[in-house]
Amino acid sequence: MNQSIKTAMIFAAGRGERMRPLTDTCPKPLLQAGGKPLIVWQIERLAAAGVETIVVNHAWLGAQIESTLGDGSRWGVALRYSPESEALETAGGIAKALHLIGDGVFIAVSGDVFCDFDYSALRDRAAALSALDEPGMHLVMVPNPPFHAKGDFALRDDGSLALDGEPRFTFGNIGLYDTRMFRDLAPGTRRALTPYYRETIATGRASGELYGGRWENVGTPAQLQALDDELRSR
Repeated sequence: MNQSIKTAMIFAAGRGERMRPLTDTCPKPLLQAGGKPLIVWQIERLAAAGVETIVVNHAWLGAQIESTLGDGSRWGVALRYSPESEALETAGGIAKALHLIGDGVFIAVSGDVFCDFDYSALRDRAAALSALDEPGMHLVMVPNPPFHAKGDFALRDDGSLALDGEPRFTFGNIGLYDTRMFRDLAPGTRRALTPYYRETIATGRASGELYGGRWENVGTPAQLQALDDELRSR
């Protein structure tokens, strides 16, 4: 099946504490690198892969996100917003936005990740997940950065993920998820995705792939400045 994935979610509700004072007046996903907000780089990549609807959750200074990005028409996508009075974390954010995401398998990515990942490469993985009787997930892993040398999960030769073993890699905050996984989580509940990762991996319903291309989780003003310098020199 070569059908594109129609829906994605970008997590944009975090406060960005390590980015202060920049994030005191600007939500982290709108911080600019290379002349564009971080989140716009992601929107452009998702649109290029055939994604039609992108759901963005927000909490801190969310009105700025909506007024800056608008309805998404300038990128050829429909942007839908899921406001949270306080950040509900990742799983909680998905549960609250399910009515916007719809049914099936969708892409989810953090709004502060900068990468050159080709989202269209996930099509076959999404089709495989859609065919499963039980909801599963597929995670894009990256080589361990210096600040996370032990990684998150082991990636086996057959593409399955394991909680223990070698080699271990770091989750790149890019994943495919089945909406059935979150149907029992009441909207408004604050919950992280970590327990979902561990349970799905433990029951053998999680696959992964290693991405070795350009990837950075932009976490500090110094990282943002370095990324901005790099993109402007391209």
